[in-house]
Amino acid sequence: MMKSTFFSITRENLKLALKASDLPQFAADQLFSWVYKHFEFDLEKMSNVSQKVKAFVLDHYDFSLPKIVWQGKSKDGTRKFLLAMADGQTIETVLIPAKDNRQTLCVSSQVGCAIGCKFCHTGTMGLKRNLTAGEVVGQYMLVSQLLNQDEEAGHKISNIVYMGQGEPLHNFDNMKDATVILMDAKGIALGQRKITLSTSGLVPQIEKLGDFPPINIAISLHAAHDNIRTSLMPINKAYDLTRLLQAIKKIPLKAHRWITYEYILIEGLNDRQEDIDALVQLLNKKESKINIIPFNEYPDGPFKRPTDRVIDWFQGELNARGIVCTVRVTKGGDILAACGQLKSEFEKLNLW
Repeated sequence: MMKSTFFSITRENLKLALKASDLPQFAADQLFSWVYKHFEFDLEKMSNVSQKVKAFVLDHYDFSLPKIVWQGKSKDGTRKFLLAMADGQTIETVLIPAKDNRQTLCVSSQVGCAIGCKFCHTGTMGLKRNLTAGEVVGQYMLVSQLLNQDEEAGHKISNIVYMGQGEPLHNFDNMKDATVILMDAKGIALGQRKITLSTSGLVPQIEKLGDFPPINIAISLHAAHDNIRTSLMPINKAYDLTRLLQAIKKIPLKAHRWITYEYILIEGLNDRQEDIDALVQLLNKKESKINIIPFNEYPDGPFKRPTDRVIDWFQGELNARGIVCTVRVTKGGDILAACGQLKSEFEKLNLW
């Protein structure tokens, strides 16, 4: 029998599978506790699980995790991992330290990406396949295991962002299951505000977010004019700013929640006064927050990073006009932390 990974199945679906085999459904709660709270994958050590349930799990599931091909640690504490899946495909995962002992894990949702954003190195690779829910959860489990084993690593993962390789909403069903597993109270139990999904603007999938667990949503905006956004993000040809903003209005927001708009600031392209004016007109001030991401230059890249003076001015003008605006601190630059960059360099050198 072909086994599937345990990390792909939600607790409710595990209960159904147990019930179908005339086994007690409460065993799903026991298994989730052992695996996700205690990081115990050895069935024989699960003292309160019956032998019949153990035999069922042994027949149907395995606890294999992605393999680390390469890892590096930046001088600022950022840790980057190149991971190989069971079929040999590789993805990147990044652990980012922050203030107040928080650690954010940036996970990938696909091998490659089909969106083709002009500023993103991953977009040059094309899409190879979606990740399974287990491969998404597996990134969390693998890095958590490393943190548990490393006394110097510090605190556990506190936040997850779906901002690695791929477009999460292109992989809607698997990302939904992964999110359900990550939030399950009997297991990892991450809160709604601890997970953020970033999308390039797939309007049909955004309109389905009412069926997705209620987590933070970030929109890759990057321009407030259609012609500029289309030049950066081909997806804007299909789903322009008008359609995108209409879809965003349908996202069910709880009280005191925001939509975060990611905005890569590029010299001479989207860092002008007219861009500020357009953003103020475009966005709902009460529900919008802009996160400026100064462009990270790479060799032979077509864009330039604005000066610090321009970045400060751009942020200040938006704040002064009533839009909450922050600037993302660049981390991990010394370990090829730009999305997709590490993977592409290893593919060139064929190091595994």
